[in-house]
Amino acid sequence: MVAVIMVGGPTKGTRFRPLSLNIPKPLFPIAGQPMVHHPISACKRIPNLAQIYLVGFYEEREFALYVSAISNELKVPVRYLREDKPHGSAGGLYHFRNLIMEDSPSHIFLLNCDVCCSFPLPKMLESHRGYGGIGTLLVIKVSPESASQFGELVADPVTNELLHYTEKPETFVSDRINCGVYVFTPEIFNAIGDVSTQRKDRATLKRVSSFEALQPATRIPTDFVRLDQDILSPLAGKKRLYTYETMDFWEQIKSPGMSLRCSGLYLSQFRLTSPQLLASGDGTRSAIVIGDVYIHPSAKVHPTAKIGPNVSISANARVGPGV
Repeated sequence: MVAVIMVGGPTKGTRFRPLSLNIPKPLFPIAGQPMVHHPISACKRIPNLAQIYLVGFYEEREFALYVSAISNELKVPVRYLREDKPHGSAGGLYHFRNLIMEDSPSHIFLLNCDVCCSFPLPKMLESHRGYGGIGTLLVIKVSPESASQFGELVADPVTNELLHYTEKPETFVSDRINCGVYVFTPEIFNAIGDVSTQRKDRATLKRVSSFEALQPATRIPTDFVRLDQDILSPLAGKKRLYTYETMDFWEQIKSPGMSLRCSGLYLSQFRLTSPQLLASGDGTRSAIVIGDVYIHPSAKVHPTAKIGPNVSISANARVGPGV
């Protein structure tokens, strides 16, 4: 198995400002850990995981330290792959297909970095194997009012086959939405390659038409392929894509306000999955701790401070008396 996490780049994430002005958005701390750390640590639960790739168009130096540290910590190779330009959510995957397929993986997990959820990856894989399609996407039920902000989909209630997919529709289609977490077989590369080839063929036909010949040459980005509109929509209803519905929490981390909400969601999840990460009000840290609180081991908190609920204190922070 391999996992690919899409981290975007500096032209994206403008809604996350000012939090992303001095640090790449994927490295901004959520619940005491870089945003990208949560999907990466979830990937560790994938059986037979050989490699994790981060794909984006930030400068490599911005990720070098983190990638080295997390590889050592998780004992799984993590590698950053820099795109020369945006290729789209599916195009970025396709651009590095030779590297991703280097060890002939049977399955490829694809995750968006700015998603906050419990990442039920092993359960998704189990269901995906039972379905027998080329891909399974994580979905969740939301309120009809908020559904239009996302990719809405219709799935067969019995077989879970993806029957219809539309990205941010103007009229209501369904209260089930795409969570931005997928598992694919390598056949996904054929599907993306077909779209890219069709575009190149159309671009060639256009250029040889008499009208086009008179126009200034315009470069058509034939290698820009979107996963939602170009892959999911056309393949829906063809017994090739299936859904796995999560009953846990799910949010997108698009704005500074959402970073607070998602930090709280992860901290509450730590209570179930990693209680050792949460601070308590006893022992060496005798500060008053209320609710779910994460304090980095290198942080110094004064005994008279009052911390929480839903607070994370990052590395080397100093919290003084009476705070």
